[in-house]
Amino acid sequence: MRSDTKRTFHPKARYFARRFALQALYQWEVAQTPIAILEMEFLTKPDILRSDTSYFREILRGVIQRCEELDKYMEPFLERPIANLNYIELAVLRLAIYELSQRYDVPYRVVINEALELTKQFGTVEGYKFVNGVLDKVAKVLRADEIK
Repeated sequence: MRSDTKRTFHPKARYFARRFALQALYQWEVAQTPIAILEMEFLTKPDILRSDTSYFREILRGVIQRCEELDKYMEPFLERPIANLNYIELAVLRLAIYELSQRYDVPYRVVINEALELTKQFGTVEGYKFVNGVLDKVAKVLRADEIK
């Protein structure tokens, strides 16, 4: 690709960026692995070439840096404390809420759909229902103009 050519958006590359970010966020939560080590570990995986690596970096760093803020968006819609959430569901929620609050170029329906797909792939059998319920409510707050 020429350096003056605008990089085009590839939905599949974004999907893989989210998938790797979810795995890294899970590792960050469970093992408290530092972000620099997570980035190095994931950016050296052969499969990372299928992803949008700049998007992976942005969402990974963004979620970790804004973790408390993201949790505050979801807390009013939870029936249990954040500490009691399944780690995958928590990582998916944080990732999706980051996108809802910071990436207005990504339609809210795409954010929610991607979150549900990741939850179905990595989470518990019924986890996607919980994630969907929380994200629907958060989206109505963060994307009220878009939802109408």
